[in-house]
Amino acid sequence: MPEPVITELKKLTDIATDMDLSANLRKDAMKSMGQIGTRDALLALLDLVANEKLNPGERKLALQQAERLIK
Repeated sequence: MPEPVITELKKLTDIATDMDLSANLRKDAMKSMGQIGTRDALLALLDLVANEKLNPGERKLALQQAERLIK
């Protein structure tokens, strides 16, 4: 995996889990992760699904994005 993609996924994961940011910004980060479409993006999304600090709607969105990558 190219280093820029991994760096981008790390940034997006940090945004998606930063509870000081707005919910819309966190959701946009999850959607961006889904658009990357790599195995690493899938794993990062599944980590978000398992993150109990996120609200159920955000976890569901992360799961939907992961499901899109699997299909």
